[in-house]
Amino acid sequence: MNNYIEVLTNLLLEKNSKLSSTKAKTWVELLWEDFEATYAKAGHEYRGSEMTEKYVRQFIESYGGRLHEFMANNPKYKHLLDGEDEVH
Repeated sequence: MNNYIEVLTNLLLEKNSKLSSTKAKTWVELLWEDFEATYAKAGHEYRGSEMTEKYVRQFIESYGGRLHEFMANNPKYKHLLDGEDEVH
């Protein structure tokens, strides 16, 4: 899984220069965990890291460049963007 996280973090950094590498990795990990938890709660059988990687990659391709805008306006996630290691 760590290799997937690293690759997806680098992809997010390519799509969004507003995020630091630390923040990008945090978002990838949150997206990863959220997808797996939601998929399991829906009663679907676990289909492996490849399925999760595909979903997170698709999300990053679609929304990665604007991820910081959505998260900054969402109180549930705002605290994750507040910090000194954010790129301005």
